[in-house]
Amino acid sequence: MPSTEVARRLRPDQTPAERKFWELLHPFRDAGWHFRRQAPIGDYVIDFVCKRAGIAFEIDGDSHYLDGAEARDMVRTRYLESRGYRVVRFTNPDVLENPEGVYLELMMLLGDPSTPT
Repeated sequence: MPSTEVARRLRPDQTPAERKFWELLHPFRDAGWHFRRQAPIGDYVIDFVCKRAGIAFEIDGDSHYLDGAEARDMVRTRYLESRGYRVVRFTNPDVLENPEGVYLELMMLLGDPSTPT
């Protein structure tokens, strides 16, 4: 099981796509949604998680397209789903090249951050 210490070590080493995604979450954080970066859940460290919404966000880089990665991701997704999380995946190009589309998807999942809940 990954420790909180492992997750803490990973936080400063975010990829450019993870940093951009964190920026995209800013209005939602201001609206009261709480997100954790590099959060340990069972045997995994999740890129971003919103426990209140029950969503685990994964930002998939190149390593997710290597041999066997799809099967490992499927096992990871099933595990997270068994723990009550919906897994939402974005690729690095999604986040870096289409941040507006990612933001719109976040709005579909969490609502408009400018509208009081």
